[in-house]
Amino acid sequence: MNKQIYDVAIIGGGPAGYSAALYCARSALSVLVLEKLSAGGQMATTGIVENYPGFEEGIDGFDLGEKMQQQAERFGAKTVYAGVEGADLTAQPKLLHTDEGDMEAKTVIIATGAYPRELGLPNESSLRGRGVAYCAACDGMMYKGKDVIIVGGGNSAIADALYLEKICKSVTLIHRREELRASKVYARQLENSTIRFVWNSRVKEILADKRVSGAVIENMKTKETQVIAAQGLFVAIGRIPDTAVFEGQLEVNKAGYIVADETTRTSIPGVFAIGDVRDKPLRQIVTAVSDGAVASKVVDEFLAGLPQ
Repeated sequence: MNKQIYDVAIIGGGPAGYSAALYCARSALSVLVLEKLSAGGQMATTGIVENYPGFEEGIDGFDLGEKMQQQAERFGAKTVYAGVEGADLTAQPKLLHTDEGDMEAKTVIIATGAYPRELGLPNESSLRGRGVAYCAACDGMMYKGKDVIIVGGGNSAIADALYLEKICKSVTLIHRREELRASKVYARQLENSTIRFVWNSRVKEILADKRVSGAVIENMKTKETQVIAAQGLFVAIGRIPDTAVFEGQLEVNKAGYIVADETTRTSIPGVFAIGDVRDKPLRQIVTAVSDGAVASKVVDEFLAGLPQ
């Protein structure tokens, strides 16, 4: 019996991946989604999603991921829970080595996402969604009128701090250095800001019972500590694109994100990148879903050009 060669294999079952799966399946393509954990990707760890259109009361990120999966599968997309351990993306068909065996497809859509760089504190992961957050645009409104801490000193940290300043009671920014690494374009915005800066410092401990109540901040020069009360702790020290398995095959930028334009095409014909793994200015659920829809059209065009 010949092994099935899918029209498209989608690596990653987050909002980008299942959007692509939905649109490709509705175009009568054979679709395989490879997901190593559960539907939704990073979105599944987000508690309540309040900025995705159509859910006026918000929706649990895990539930939204399951709905996206079910919708794509209703049109014929197939999900296999497997991790991709290697790939030959230049072959035709493309060959994917997974922990469930080798799989082949005429095209590959990479939707592996990016995960936030963590502080590495013992209780950090367990407090995610209970005061610890990694995306101000995603979770900021849950802390409206509250005191928050943000950790970082780059562009993302400052952008998040300025956003949170509009809705939170107070914003304290903790930075390991004595000056920001952010672009000078933010200087004017910070001139009249109420953001409190704590320089040369790090978060030594996150204080919490069931939810975050504050943090112990240590000055890295004097070793003196102080306790800052807060109901939210936003970590903005960078994100890590999940691209290691494709190393050496695809063009990536300095930060490791796959270089792909708004058509989602990568440096390899028949390989497309969507969602947070792609070099792009805004990483949100709604932009990931948009990428998936765009990719389906470009995949269809690529398949039409292959020899029959």
